Amino acid sequence: MTAIQLTPAERKEHRSGAHHLDPVVMIGGDGLTPAVEKEVNAALNAHGLIKVRVFSDDRATREAMLATLADKLSAAPIQHIGKLLVLWRPMPEKEAAPRDDRKPGPRTVKLVSFSKSGNHRATVKTVKVFGNERVTAGGSIKRVKKRVTSVKKKAQAQ
Repeated sequence: MTAIQLTPAERKEHRSGAHHLDPVVMIGGDGLTPAVEKEVNAALNAHGLIKVRVFSDDRATREAMLATLADKLSAAPIQHIGKLLVLWRPMPEKEAAPRDDRKPGPRTVKLVSFSKSGNHRATVKTVKVFGNERVTAGGSIKRVKKRVTSVKKKAQAQ
């Protein structure tokens, strides 16, 4: 696998996106182990753009680690500044579960009733409202009734 090649403009955009990120993987004294590669791969799958901190004082070693990670994980090396390495790989598309046959579930609603005098606190009650229910303006829950149609409209429909 080879590293992804980016244009300078794309690399600049990813550098600016990585500015506020914290390192998610740290490489210690053992160096680049298979466990570290596995963690970097998982972080790239989850985030796409990550920072890696290397606790090594040798600059050439850090540059080699960046190149190795980019090649093995088919990622793009974005930046190497100090002991931080920035890698990017496009995130894989997540498979969406088919939701055609599902109806929306119950939702939680907060009912706030204010006191008659302004001296007391309002009471807040959390209630689950199901699909066939609605909350009225007064704060009570009513079930939805089927709409009644007249006899004439039923006869016309047939």
